[in-house]
Amino acid sequence: MAETAKKMNIYEAISRCMEEIGAVSKDAVNKQQGFKYRGIDAVMNAINPALVKNHVFIVPEVLEQQRQERVTNKGGTLIYSICKIKYTFYAEDGSSIEAITVGEGMDSGDKATNKAMAIAFKYACFQVFCIPTEEMKDPDGETPDPSTEKDPYKEQAMQFTPATAEQLHKINEFVDAYAEMCENAKAVDIMNQLKKMYNFSSTSDISTELANKLIEQVETWYKKKKEADA
Repeated sequence: MAETAKKMNIYEAISRCMEEIGAVSKDAVNKQQGFKYRGIDAVMNAINPALVKNHVFIVPEVLEQQRQERVTNKGGTLIYSICKIKYTFYAEDGSSIEAITVGEGMDSGDKATNKAMAIAFKYACFQVFCIPTEEMKDPDGETPDPSTEKDPYKEQAMQFTPATAEQLHKINEFVDAYAEMCENAKAVDIMNQLKKMYNFSSTSDISTELANKLIEQVETWYKKKKEADA
């Protein structure tokens, strides 16, 4: 009879994963506010091979959720979601450990909770697997200036002003016009290129500042193409 393969308990499995997961650096860039960050995709790509190889899977459970709606300066609505989530890490023998993290997300559409869950999961993985982050600063390395208590939701609402309907219409006009000038190009292809360049997933993610950049970008493409075809 063939010998039964040894099953790793969760402690051994996580230790093996830690040996195989490399550093995750700040490669993604927030175009609106100009800072670099480690995206959830980068974390998933880093841990997935190790999880598969060592037969580890993760199950989330939302313990608490808070949702608030705030009105922007332009009269739009921003939804805030704060989720306290328990992640259970299982090994193939059924053993497990738990990690609880908190994630916060903000969106003018229906993705606030998705963003909060992604943030919570990202940091649960960083801390459970002790993933090297290359550029992460130690919180003890700097001392912030004393400050009075502020409303974090009000602060975030002031930072994001959704694009106006007029701006979105102008973007679509230029995208359509440019696509018509290019062979084998569709408006959706041009828009996907813009999403990749400026790191947004839907029109609800476009601020007034970003909208002006998109208009300028597509207008530049349009003018260059028109001059080249002349």
